[in-house]
Amino acid sequence: MLLNKDSLQVRGINNFTSYITEVEYGYNKLWGEDSGRNLAGVNTGTLIGIFPKLKVTFRKLTQSELEYIAPALDSAVQYVTYYDPTLHRMVEIDTYTGDWATTNKNTFTNVAKANESFEISFIANRRRPDR
Repeated sequence: MLLNKDSLQVRGINNFTSYITEVEYGYNKLWGEDSGRNLAGVNTGTLIGIFPKLKVTFRKLTQSELEYIAPALDSAVQYVTYYDPTLHRMVEIDTYTGDWATTNKNTFTNVAKANESFEISFIANRRRPDR
């Protein structure tokens, strides 16, 4: 939930929200191996936790902007701070990212905005805190 320019931060990238156009917040449930439906159709099991996944869409970036954010996207761990509507506060999580790719169109005629928009997901390594 983007409340203001500081309600989504990735450590290592200053002014992160200026590079993005959209964020999809996912609150994915991870269930234990004892989970499932019994013969009566009743769902039972152990909820291990909620693992946030933030799918971020970047705007078209200049070469220097892309070169600035790429090391953070490529690192093994990113530290993401976001506003969590369930907890009613800012939460910091350590994440890994999915793959990302950029597309270049008209590279020689429009160098300033050569890279097309692209997406990446920041996926929590640990469950969301309970409080």
